[in-house]
Amino acid sequence: MNEIRSMSVLPAIREDIELRTTDGLTLVGELALPESGHPVATILFLHPLPTAGGFMDSHILRKASNRLPALANIAVLRFNFRGVTSPRGTSEGQFGDGIDERFDFEAALAFIRERGLPNPWVIGWSFGTEVALQHAVDHGVAGVLLLSPPLHRTSAEALARWNENDVPIVALVPEHDDYLKPAEARDKFAIVPRVEVVEVEDGKHLWVGEQQTYRVLSEIVRRLNPSALPLPTHVA
Repeated sequence: MNEIRSMSVLPAIREDIELRTTDGLTLVGELALPESGHPVATILFLHPLPTAGGFMDSHILRKASNRLPALANIAVLRFNFRGVTSPRGTSEGQFGDGIDERFDFEAALAFIRERGLPNPWVIGWSFGTEVALQHAVDHGVAGVLLLSPPLHRTSAEALARWNENDVPIVALVPEHDDYLKPAEARDKFAIVPRVEVVEVEDGKHLWVGEQQTYRVLSEIVRRLNPSALPLPTHVA
């Protein structure tokens, strides 16, 4: 048996994709599918702040794509927001401060639906949570999971709109987050009573280290395919 480590890449069907936005941009990304059978759910990842180095290869996104198709039968779509570069390539356009990224999110969700992928959960990390909260509310997604939500760009009015539907919302808030700690998160999310705020002991905003990665991936799988828990730490 081999231990799953930071750079482990488990078997999957991986496809380089392009997304076309309704405002005329081409974005680059990757779709990872289980090697066989149909996925039980789909992750649409929204990455951290581009101006602070966030991109589709930010480590939680990369590790989820490298592991979850094999370990949990989950499809993973990740892409670069407009103007962002990664080894996959550069998405056209320029940073839109969370406003124009609405078109990017909508293009990715449209791709998922065109491919017939099931149960799309939007998972944002940091800046990606702001895009999710502002723009996913009217799109009938299966759920929303927020990693280290800063709530810098999301107004109380934007949050309150989520009371108009019953989409599950989970916020993973690190105990030692740099921007929004658990007590403050509970206060701010109280405007939407169904938001489940999960305090992650010893967690930090960047989720560094295998222990924190394992916790985040386990919390994701708990919502999308709980029968796959506990996630293996070793593979043949």
